[in-house]
Amino acid sequence: MSLQFHWFLPTNGGDGRHVVGGGHGLAPGSSGRPADVAYLTQVARAAEDNGFAAALTPTGAWCEDAWLSTAMLSQTTDRLKFLVAFRPGVVSPYLAAQMAGTFQNMSQGRLLLNVVTGGESHEQRMYGDYLDKDARYRRCDEFLEIVRRLWAGETVDFHGEHLSVDAASLGQIPDPVPDIYFGGSSPAAGLVAAKHADVYLTWGEPPDAVAKKIAWIRGLAAEQGRTIRFGIRMHTITRDTADEAWAEADRLLAGIPPEAVETVQQGLRRSESEGQKRMLALHNGSRDSLEIYPNLWAGVGLVRGGAGTALVGSHEQVADRIAEYAALGIEEFILSAYPHLEGAYWFGEGVLPILAERGLWKDERPRRHRNARVPFAAAGR
Repeated sequence: MSLQFHWFLPTNGGDGRHVVGGGHGLAPGSSGRPADVAYLTQVARAAEDNGFAAALTPTGAWCEDAWLSTAMLSQTTDRLKFLVAFRPGVVSPYLAAQMAGTFQNMSQGRLLLNVVTGGESHEQRMYGDYLDKDARYRRCDEFLEIVRRLWAGETVDFHGEHLSVDAASLGQIPDPVPDIYFGGSSPAAGLVAAKHADVYLTWGEPPDAVAKKIAWIRGLAAEQGRTIRFGIRMHTITRDTADEAWAEADRLLAGIPPEAVETVQQGLRRSESEGQKRMLALHNGSRDSLEIYPNLWAGVGLVRGGAGTALVGSHEQVADRIAEYAALGIEEFILSAYPHLEGAYWFGEGVLPILAERGLWKDERPRRHRNARVPFAAAGR
C-alpha cells in the first residue's frame, strides 16, 4: 500500500498562526497572511517539496475562486496537482467538462476535481441557485452523467429533471480524465457518490464512525457494480514530542474568544449539511473534552465550518493514527495546519519519513542532487 497525501490551499480568508474560521457562509475572521499568488505559491511549493501529491482548493462565497486560483498557481509550481472544488449548480455541465479539459491539457495532467453540491441554501441563492438540498443532489447526478459521457468522447443528448443538452460533443477531452472526489453524509449524497465518485471523502471523525461510512458507501457502490477509494480531510498539529503538539493546540484554543465560538456555533447549527451536524456533535460547542479519540482534537470546529478535527501528537503518534485509518480503508489524506506553510514542513519532514519506513508511503519526488564532501584534510589534522 502507498497512501496519498494532499495539502490545502488557504484561499478561504488567508492564513496565519491562529485558526482561520469561515466556511458554510461564515466570515473567516482575521488571518494575517493574504490569499494572494505570492503567498499561495509558497504554500503550494512547500507542499510540492515535501512530497504531497495535490492541494485542495475550497469553493464558496467565502473564498477565492478555485478554478482561477489554481490556474494561476499551476504556472508557479512544477508537479503539484490541484484538487479543484466546484459547485455543479453554478456552471453548466458542458462548460465544466470543457474547463476541466482545458485545465488538464494545459497543465500536463495536474487536475483533480472535488464536486460540492452545496450544503447551505442561503449561500446557493447568492449564486442564483434556488433548488432545495435533495434537488441539488438529483441535479448533481444528472450533471456528472453528462460530464462523464462528454469526457468519454460521446455526443450527448440528455433531457433530465434539471439539465438538458443537445448534440453536445467536446473538443477538449482531458487527458487523463481527472478523478472525481465527492463527500456527503446524507442518503442523497451516498447515492450520487456510489454512481459517480472515484474517491469518497469524509471529514475527520473517530475511526468507528469512519468505518461505518466506508461500509455504507462500499455497499451502495457494489449495487452499482463499482468500487470506490476513500479519503479523509483533517488538520494536523504534529511536533517532535506530544507535549509540544498539545501545547500548540492549547495556544490555538487560547486564541479563540468565547464570544466568537458562540457566534460561529449559532451559524453552524443552521447548516443543512449532515456532515456539518456530525462535526458539531463531536464537541457541542464546548471547550471541554476536545480530545474525542486518542490524538484526535475537535477544537478547530469551534470556529471553522467544514473539517473541524485535527490529528495532534508527536510525529510517531500521528503516524500511528494515520495507519489506523489506513487499516479501515482510507487511502488518501487531505491535510492542513496553521499556518499552512510551516505545517507542510512539520508533517512532510516529521511524519512522512516514518510512514515511508513503515511501507505506507512512497516518496515520488525526483531524487535530489547532493554535493560530495568537501576534499579538505580531516578536522583536527
